[in-house]
Order: sequence, then structure tokens, then C-alpha cells
Amino acid sequence: MASRPRALPSSLRLFLLLAAVGLGVSGCRGLRPDLGPERTLEAGVPEAFGSTAPKAPAITWDFGDGTPAQTAPGVKHAWATAGRYTVRALDGDKELARVVLTVVPRPVLRAVPQDAQTVLWVPRLRGNVEGLVGFYERLVGAGNASRTLADTPLMPLLLRSLGSGPSEVDPEEGFGFFLLPDFDGVVALLGVTDSRAALAAVARELRNAGHQVLPREDGSARVEPVDGGRAMLLFADRGYVYLAVPDSPDAPEPGETVKALAVVESPDVELVRRRVEALSGPGISENALLAELRGKVRDGSVLLFSAPPVPEAEKEDMPVRGFFGALAVQADQAELDGFLSSSRPLLGGTRGPASALLGRAAVGPVAAAQLSVPPEELARLVFGSPESPRRQRTLERWRKQGLDAEPLLKALRGDVAMLVYFDAAAFFRSFIQDQRPAPKGTVVMEAGLTSLPPVLQLIQKQLQDNALVFQKETQGSTTRFRTRLLEQPVSLTLTPERATLEAGEVLAGRETGDVGATLRTRFGAEAFGPGHLSLMVDMGRLRADLAGVREVPGVGTGQLLASQVFVSALLERLTPFEYGFLDFSPAEGGGRLQGRVVLRER
Repeated sequence: MASRPRALPSSLRLFLLLAAVGLGVSGCRGLRPDLGPERTLEAGVPEAFGSTAPKAPAITWDFGDGTPAQTAPGVKHAWATAGRYTVRALDGDKELARVVLTVVPRPVLRAVPQDAQTVLWVPRLRGNVEGLVGFYERLVGAGNASRTLADTPLMPLLLRSLGSGPSEVDPEEGFGFFLLPDFDGVVALLGVTDSRAALAAVARELRNAGHQVLPREDGSARVEPVDGGRAMLLFADRGYVYLAVPDSPDAPEPGETVKALAVVESPDVELVRRRVEALSGPGISENALLAELRGKVRDGSVLLFSAPPVPEAEKEDMPVRGFFGALAVQADQAELDGFLSSSRPLLGGTRGPASALLGRAAVGPVAAAQLSVPPEELARLVFGSPESPRRQRTLERWRKQGLDAEPLLKALRGDVAMLVYFDAAAFFRSFIQDQRPAPKGTVVMEAGLTSLPPVLQLIQKQLQDNALVFQKETQGSTTRFRTRLLEQPVSLTLTPERATLEAGEVLAGRETGDVGATLRTRFGAEAFGPGHLSLMVDMGRLRADLAGVREVPGVGTGQLLASQVFVSALLERLTPFEYGFLDFSPAEGGGRLQGRVVLRER
């Protein structure tokens, strides 16, 4: 016979009974919830505590950030701002457990889906936005800047946060825009401390701009633009507010029937929200190419990463993997440093020749540009790689116009340069005598040649096809064409070594020198040198030319001085721009892009 189970001692049965009664009365007395170790979280990202079991006892949760305590078996909570917070589990006034959490700002790139193809962002608002806005206001004028920024998604809310009062915007987090491969439009995002309040604030801004905002039960809103374009979507996710802005539809052709827009959500807009809400982990922040390129450039206030896919058929001509650039803004200066990554050496791994024009030209240009590319690489960029369908189509179009492009491409040496000069005396003569502020000056362009006949054939055909009245002069191996365009004299000189175009006032009397060396000294040791694509615009030189005129034939001294004062004041009012510079050159693994914009001293 099986033995009967032995009965529990009466004292033990009494203890278990009292314990059960105690748990039923107090709910969780004697329990110690496991809150985990001290850890680091991101602002806006919910963290779970407690139990989700059906019969788990209720616990009071104090999150340490001033928000009301919650009583439930399990909860989720997100901290709005960075800091150290103590989370306590309570049973009435009794503390059952605690944990200290360190909350850090959520980086903006972790809020961008990993498949975004282009991202432009400010990584941290505090210390970056103020300088950017100030520089932009000086560059384009306070009124123009205000209007442009007011029309930029989420910018009104961001700009209000620059004041000293409370704001829904988190100054330690970021702001930016990104493009998704399946969304025909742009998405703006902004780090906030209170998602609900931020959504309401953005909705007010959009209504004030004339847009119709239609709130939805989940807190998001459909936004119908005042101009009748495609509907936008406003929503929040884990500490960031998003505004998905579809591209406007193309305008209908004259006479085309315009269908009424159905009042339904755009699937493209909803795609953005699904992609954002499904985002887990680091987002695009740990993209391998982004990390690789970021290490090649200096830091900045505004950053740009772009890596759109290149169609397989175009990879031979476009070996670019991606681009990363940083814009650093100081008081009156903005500097760009960027790197273009390539799967093979750019420009065939060779450098184009130096420009003969820059080696000896009239000094003091107000603008200069140079293209130095090996001829076959130039042809590849313009027409496509040899034997490619794009190149064949281009050559066929040229043949239909009676031109053979292949000999023309082989006739180019690979260097093209342009210099622009301002003639202040001629300007004041026209301004005072003719009462017309017409720009006066000279443009000089030059391209190196290896063969003259194909170029000569092209020029003669173009002149004839455009029915221009021109004079042709030939002396030895030099051919010169003269004509007038827009009331300005134009001269084109062709020799076996170069083609030189001069348009505008005659440069006789100006001092000549090595303009290229001067530009390299000013902008960098290799700018405007072999293998470089460089551009410069110098408004400071223009102002100096205007102020340097001492006399103009046929114009009184008093009239000249009055005109100089007026024009100088007008230029200062129109633009504070001093000079701008941009340079691109091949480098190991791709190419480096550098630039600078400088405003005149206050």
C-alpha cells in the first residue's frame, strides 16, 4: 500500500496562511522587483520596468524626473532630457528597489532609418544653430533669411527655442533632413523634450502658414498644403518629431485635364512613418561608409552624407561610393571640407595639365575658374565611357549635326581656364553719362589644344548656324574671329596650342603676372594647379576696383566721388560677401572638396 503524504506541521501551516493573507492585503509587501543594473539610456526612448504577468502585484513607480508616479505591475517610461535619474519601486512609503540611470541625448542619426540615401544634419543644436543662423542672416539679409527659414520644415519651432524661455526643443539633440529610396520627397526631424507639446506647436505653425492640419487619434496629423500639393504627415517617435514632405506633383500641361485629389493618405507618406517606427538599434549612425568617410574630414556645424545607389549600367562612368562633407561656421566665415569616395582612382589616376592662361595674365581678376582633367577622362564624364551606349548615342547626335566628336575630343589638351575682370572706369562712365549701371569688364577663357582643324571646323559651323555677323582673320597658323554679342566686342583666337576667347572691354594697360601662383598662395598650395577643379569669386576685389578709380575722361571729379559713395553704399547694403572659393582634386581613395565663404569685416 502506498504511504500517505505526511501532514505539514501546524506552525508551518499557520505561517504560510499569514503570508498569503499579508500578500493579499499589501499587494507586494516582501517582494523586491529586479530593476537591473545601473545603465545608460537615450532620451526619448522608453524603458520597461516590472512585470507583465496577468496576476502580478501592482507597484508604484517613481521615475525621478518630476513626472507623476505610476502604479501598475509593469510600466514603460522615457526621459525627456539628459541627466542622472533614480528610479524607485515603492509599496506605499516603503522603497522596494531602486536603480540609477544615466540618460544621454539621442543622436539624430540614430533616429534616421539605416537605408536613408542622403542625410543633412546638425548634430547638436546648442552652440551650432546660433552661429549658422547669424551667418545666414548676414549673407542674404535678415528679411530674406527670416522668410526662407519660416518656410523650412520644423525651423520655426527650432528658431523659437533659441530664446531664453522654456521650449519643447531639446538643444542637446539634433535637427536634419533625409531621403529614403522609396519616398519621393524629403523628411525633416527635430529632437524634442515633449513630443505631444512639440506636435501641437508645429501644428500651430503650419496653420499660421495657411496649411490645413487634420489631427488623428494617435497624435499624428495629416497636413494639406495651402498650395494644393500632396499631403504631408506630422508624427513623433522616441523623442523626435518628423514631418514627411512629398514632392509636389508636376504642373499639368496646357489643356490637360486635372483630376481632383482624393482625400486619402499618401502611401509614400505612410511608408516613412512605418520605416521610422520599425527602426531599431543604431539607425544610419553606424553605417560603415559613413564612418569611413567621416574620419577623412574635419568636424563641422552642419554635416552631409550621401550614398545613392548607382545603376549597374553607369558604374563604369560613375565609380562614386559616397560623399561626406562638413561645414564649419565661425563669426564671418564658413569652411567646407568634404571627401568623395570612389571605387577606382578618379580621372584615371592622372592629372590634367596646368593652364597656360593662369601662368601669365592680367592681374586682379574678380573671378577665376579652372578645369584640369585628362582629355579622355573629360570625354568619359561628358559623353560616357568608350563603347558605352550613352557615348554612342551622343556621338550619333553630333554626327546628325554634321560634326565628328571623336577628333574634337582628342584635340583637347585637358585644361580650361576662365578669368573675369571688372572695368571700374568704364562702369562709372556708363553710370554717369548714360545713367545706366551696366556691368563693364572682360571675360577671358582659354582651352589647351593638341590639334587645330577639328576645333576650327566646329567654330565655323557654330558661327554659320547662328547667323552671326563676324570677321575672320588668318595670319600664319593663327585664326581670329571677331563679332559682337550684347553690344560687347568678342574675339576668338585659335592657334595649334590653344583657343582663347575674349569678350568685353580691352585689357590693354593692365599689369600682367602669374595669376595662378597668386591664387595658390591665397587659397592653398595646390589650388588652381594641375589636376584641380577650382573656382573663386572676389567681391572684395570688385569693391577695391570701384574705390580705386581716380579719374574718368569726360566725368567731373565731384560726379565721380558722389557716384563712388553711392555705389559703395549700395554694394554694402546688397551683400556682405567678401570672397568665395571652391576646389576639388583627386586623392587616394577618391577626391577632396574644400571651400570657403568669407564675409567682409563688420
